[in-house]
Amino acid sequence: MGLSSSLSIAIFLLYFTSVLAGPDKKKPDYLTQIDGLDTDYYRKTCPKAEEIISKKVKHWISKDYTLGASLLRLHFHDCAIRGCDGSVLVNTTGSERYAKASRTLRGFDVIDDIKAELEDKCPKTVSCADILTAVARDATHEIGGPYWSLKYGRKDGRKSLAEEAEGVPMGRESVTGLIQFFQSKGLTLIDLVVLSGAHTIGRCSCGSIQYRIYNYTEYGLADPSIDLKFLNFLQRKCRQASEYTELDAVTPTIFDSVYYKNLQQRMGLLSTDQMLYADSRTGPLVKALAAQHNLFYQQFGVSMKKLSKVQVLTGDEGEVRTKCFAFN
Repeated sequence: MGLSSSLSIAIFLLYFTSVLAGPDKKKPDYLTQIDGLDTDYYRKTCPKAEEIISKKVKHWISKDYTLGASLLRLHFHDCAIRGCDGSVLVNTTGSERYAKASRTLRGFDVIDDIKAELEDKCPKTVSCADILTAVARDATHEIGGPYWSLKYGRKDGRKSLAEEAEGVPMGRESVTGLIQFFQSKGLTLIDLVVLSGAHTIGRCSCGSIQYRIYNYTEYGLADPSIDLKFLNFLQRKCRQASEYTELDAVTPTIFDSVYYKNLQQRMGLLSTDQMLYADSRTGPLVKALAAQHNLFYQQFGVSMKKLSKVQVLTGDEGEVRTKCFAFN
């Protein structure tokens, strides 16, 4: 291992210990036991639940590889609003699904398909929140990402409001705003930078970035933080807001740490991506993850497990929907 790689790991570990070992010395969130969640939650009531979900995910992604990133994003949006309660799946007027922030979400048909088979095999047993959590893990693994163990027992929420979904980060926030948002969910600075690495795959609507490449200032100039060649590429590709472009222009279909290397080359697609590298609080983490793919790979699973525990409902706090798109 070279000196630069060792230094990168040292920087990451320094940040890791300093973030987790706060003044109150609390146990890290990912080690905290949540009553009602258990690895063997469905062992007796639906023993093949994970197998059914995994096979379905594999089937859908074999038909459309881009669904991998979409399913991962769907899980993040769910957890980022009211917690991991499946509320983003509800398809009623005024629900989260109808919020502006949710307009480009995909993968609902995958969840509905999985739920239908689980209802056939194990009626009224497996929650939509647990399905979405497992789907995000399996989709990540199917496209080359890590695999992590999960605990189950989440219940589905009984409320879904479009106005609450507008608080989900959309790529134009400040780093401080992102840090505060993640902290409000019990997630750390490390989780912010690592989970942003999900942008190693997937696409973004050109309408979301046109302000950066055409009119970042009141004088109609582009964002000066964008590499000139990359800017020219984006301006050619994103003439229409309805078009799409890859979040990682270098290896768009590979789950890797090139996303972080792109930031070092001023090739972050979203403003928030590029600011992670420029900000002194997050920049060292970007450098460490760019230098060590395995570091990103391993930590991504850790941070995803933490995300899956955000504000979960257990016991009588929620329900098990028979259809994920509608309350019982």
